[in-house]
Amino acid sequence: MFSMLKKLFGNTTDYKGLVSNGAIILDVRSEGEFGSGHIKGATNIPLEQVKQNIPALKKKNKPVITVCRSGVRSGIAKSVLAAAGIEVYNGGAWNALQQKIQ
Repeated sequence: MFSMLKKLFGNTTDYKGLVSNGAIILDVRSEGEFGSGHIKGATNIPLEQVKQNIPALKKKNKPVITVCRSGVRSGIAKSVLAAAGIEVYNGGAWNALQQKIQ
């Protein structure tokens, strides 16, 4: 029921609140894409390297917001991190999330 309502009314995640409470913004684009523009303070771990960085992310014990160019890679990263027991949110496109957290 909740997932159906979420689909109808969109994502109601308080990204600004998550960030102000210390959430990690994880940009899963390539190093080159990240270098061409990113959210200030974001951590860049390309999607291909997310799995091997799970232990380090778990040690931080903070929620993670994944971002990329369009939301596809960040959605994949979210699934990988959630399966590892990390509290994670798909922030979608990095520039859209940037607008939401300002």
